[in-house]
Amino acid sequence: MRGDMSGPRISPAVVDSLTQLLSRLLRFDGPADAVMSRHFKADRRLNSSERSVVAETAFDALRRLATLRWMMQTADPRRAPHLAALIELARRYGTESLEPRLLRGDERAVRGALSIDLQRAPPAVRAEVPMWLFQRVTVQYHDAGALLGALTQAAPLDLRVNTIKAEREAVLAEFRAVRRADGALDAAPTPYSPDGIRLREKPALTRWPMYKDGRIEVQDEGSQLVARLTAPRRGNMVVDFCAGAGGKTLAIGSLMKSTGRIYAFDVNAKRLAGLNPRLARSGLSNVHPVAIRAAGDVRVKRLAGKIDRVLVDAPCSGSGTLRRNPDLKWRFDESELERLTGVQSDVLRASARLVKPGGRLVYATCSVLAIENQEVVAAFLSEHPEFAPIAAAEVLRQQGIQIDHAERFAPWLVMLPHLHDTDGFFAAVLERR
Repeated sequence: MRGDMSGPRISPAVVDSLTQLLSRLLRFDGPADAVMSRHFKADRRLNSSERSVVAETAFDALRRLATLRWMMQTADPRRAPHLAALIELARRYGTESLEPRLLRGDERAVRGALSIDLQRAPPAVRAEVPMWLFQRVTVQYHDAGALLGALTQAAPLDLRVNTIKAEREAVLAEFRAVRRADGALDAAPTPYSPDGIRLREKPALTRWPMYKDGRIEVQDEGSQLVARLTAPRRGNMVVDFCAGAGGKTLAIGSLMKSTGRIYAFDVNAKRLAGLNPRLARSGLSNVHPVAIRAAGDVRVKRLAGKIDRVLVDAPCSGSGTLRRNPDLKWRFDESELERLTGVQSDVLRASARLVKPGGRLVYATCSVLAIENQEVVAAFLSEHPEFAPIAAAEVLRQQGIQIDHAERFAPWLVMLPHLHDTDGFFAAVLERR
């Protein structure tokens, strides 16, 4: 409990805004970041520091919704968003941060909630996840408690330096030269990715020249390593089969020094359109975004047996990204998980047809669940003896990258927040004989 934390004095406008935001977020009818963006566009009352209080408290409520529900006992946060807002503000900043008039009529309920002994709550509640996810993680990992605990923490901000335009040391020096009222910006090299920079704070980077010029991109260090598993050579033909907004596509293009050709395929044209401004900033000329209708699209079929490297960043539960997307664990269930594993298998089979002999296929997810990872790959390999796994750690070692705990998960790459301070990622490197 953080009820003794000192914090800002909370105004009525903050409580009201947070109440409205929680009432929208707890419907779980869309991604939290999109809901939050719409909320702040409509609510112009707050200054920047008050907006930060509302946003951070709302995300904290989503991360710790299980214990919030437990603390509220008979009250439901969805039906009592005002009380939920007061409790979250109180446990984040302390009851003394709330003006007495804000607690009028609710002080007893707030203090009662804060006095609840969470150690008596069921294990899944203390872990801040739904029961189905708790059971799967605890069966799969001997250090499940540490993993689940890490998934409730806020993530750092990881950046990838675009080596087409800049060197990491030069960008780090630029960050370290920033001076603010509270001191220098805390920027450090990522421990594994040679191109990564980690910020513990989250400045408005989109306004910075280094972002506008395409020298940096926001990308988790684990995602950067997945891109490096493709190990592309200059002049290769590469397909990013589920490219989305193109973070890994751009990383691969940078590794190829803008040579060869990269096809960025995705069935979601709107999501793929997010790649265009990023591509324009990047300075890359070898990336070709293509919106496809399905995995069997004719534009995919004509590349069969011709591609050197294929990356399948498969649609998944996103269970490895709960530090950044805490609402996912409440919007997702086992029926959706079952549907997705079928999609993952279909996409993996379709993408494998593109790989030429001697080429490589990288299957990746941002999930921590074996049912989406090891089990999907094992089923694929049993059907496709022409493919064989390559040790992911060795692929990275050849690029001068040493990963902690690599032997525990070999031959796969597994990145976990409690072990590597990244999002949760899985990747398999498969070579066509």
